[in-house]
Amino acid sequence: MKANRWIKSGSLAAAKAVATATVLSLVLGVGSAYAYWSTIGIGSGSAANGTMQTVTVDALVAGDSPATTLVPGGTAEVIVRASNPNAFAVQVYSFIANGAATADSSHPLCTTTGVTFNAPAAPLTPTVTIPANSSVLITLPAAASMSTASQSSCQGAVFHLPVTMAVRK
Repeated sequence: MKANRWIKSGSLAAAKAVATATVLSLVLGVGSAYAYWSTIGIGSGSAANGTMQTVTVDALVAGDSPATTLVPGGTAEVIVRASNPNAFAVQVYSFIANGAATADSSHPLCTTTGVTFNAPAAPLTPTVTIPANSSVLITLPAAASMSTASQSSCQGAVFHLPVTMAVRK
């Protein structure tokens, strides 16, 4: 009989051990989960704000030429060369007109050009990225238009269209 009691009390002890281990596992697991979800971190950090250098726009640099020409009552593409002097790439966001169109110096009698800049929608599509320390040629389709009020003396002129280009890092 003593052997049976020992087996029964051994089984009872094993059951108690299993129950205790289960309770401890649950308590420790819930405690760990609570600690994980309620932890608050405190610290400090710093960052330096650099200054972006001016990205420049030049029109018709030697060797650049448009595929379309401007005629009274029509439109033509505008070509600009954008240069990025920064150590990081920038994305061209938009172009807007920034003054009146003028004819080149070899056409001094072309005072009424009738030429306007048609700004493309912002943000510029397709996206144009200018790599760090480099320049890209950007073609803006149908961005120049010429009215029928243009003077005959404007024939063959190259027009300068002042534009402002917005870029983002």
